[in-house]
Amino acid sequence: MALHRLFQLSSLLRSAVSLTVRRNIGMSAVLFNKAKELDPIQKLFLDKIRDYNTKSKASGGIVDAGPAYQKNLSEEVTKLQRLYGGGDLVKFPDFKFTDPKLDDGPK
Repeated sequence: MALHRLFQLSSLLRSAVSLTVRRNIGMSAVLFNKAKELDPIQKLFLDKIRDYNTKSKASGGIVDAGPAYQKNLSEEVTKLQRLYGGGDLVKFPDFKFTDPKLDDGPK
């Protein structure tokens, strides 16, 4: 009986170890690929993302937004302010909840 349980425990341990080894090999393959040179399409994609990031930080907003974009944005903001009663649309609204007054009626 003890030998049977030992074999069950050993097979469980073996499957857990094999799963861990497979996961570690999979992660190490990703790390080795990062160490190598990227393929040209991935490199171009990452360069474009980095370029957009620097332009976005420099302009402080949307990159290459012309006057037509700014006009449309201001029109939409005024529509929303008109529909929802004005106020600052960028700030999160303040909610004020009051506790209901509970009366102790005659018993």
